[in-house]
Amino acid sequence: MQYLGHQLTIRDLGHSAIVFSPHPDDETLGCGGTIIKKRKEGARVQIVYMTDGRRSHVPLIDEETLAEVRAREALKACQKLGVYEDHITFLGYEDAKLRDGLEAARKKVMAILCLAEPREIFIPYRLEALEDHWATNRCVLAALRDYEAEITVYEYPVWFWHQWPWVTWSQYCMREKLDAAFKTCLSNVRMLTDFGHAVWIGDVLSQKYEALSQHRSQMTRLVADPHWLTLSDISNGEWLQCFFHQNEIFYRHDYCKNRN
Repeated sequence: MQYLGHQLTIRDLGHSAIVFSPHPDDETLGCGGTIIKKRKEGARVQIVYMTDGRRSHVPLIDEETLAEVRAREALKACQKLGVYEDHITFLGYEDAKLRDGLEAARKKVMAILCLAEPREIFIPYRLEALEDHWATNRCVLAALRDYEAEITVYEYPVWFWHQWPWVTWSQYCMREKLDAAFKTCLSNVRMLTDFGHAVWIGDVLSQKYEALSQHRSQMTRLVADPHWLTLSDISNGEWLQCFFHQNEIFYRHDYCKNRN
C-alpha cells in the first residue's frame, strides 16, 4: 500500500507514549511497528490492556484459563516490541464488558495519564465496529476531558481493514455487497481525510511479526479443533496481511482541555 500522507519524523518517534489496547494483540496489530521504532529512538512507551480477551474462543477453552494465557502472551509480545513488564498495565476488564464499566475505567485511565504524563497516546480508531474497541476510544477520550496537559492522539485502525477492497467480495451475499460497496466509498474517503499520518515500518516488519507470533492463542490452534479460528483464518488471511504493509497509518489530532 503506497502512502502519500505525512510521515512521522524521528523527533515524533522520540516522544513518550501510552498505547491503549482493547485486547491483547491489538497493540501489535495496530501499531506494533510504531512501538518498535519509538523504542529504538529511546522513547518511553507504556501499554495498557483494557480487557482480558477471555471470550475469543468460547466455548473451546475455559474463560479464566484463556484470560491467563492471553496475559502471558501479551508480556512475551511486549518484550519483542521492546516494552517490558514495568511499563505494562492490565486493567482486567472482562472481554466484551468494558462498556459496562466505562466510568470506573475512565478514572483508572486518568490516573495512568497523570502519573505517566505522555506526549502521545494511541487508541483504536473512533469508527471501529467492535464494541471493546469503540469503548476504549470513548473511555480514553473521556479521560482527556479532565486532563490538563496538551497531548497528541493517534487513532489506529484494526477492524477498519475488515471490508472490501482489503478483503474480497466472496464472503458476501449480493445484499451485503451493495451495503459493503457504500461503506467502502466512505472508507476510501476516510483513508484520504482521517488517516493523514503514518510511520514507515518496512525495516521492522519481521520484528512486528515475531511479536504478533507470541499471541499464540490467536495465531495458532491451542486445541486440535477446526472451530478454533486464528487471525490467519479471517478472510482467508487477507485481513491479517493489512497489518504488514510498509506503513502503519493513523488518524492524528491534538487534544487540549481548553479547546474542547
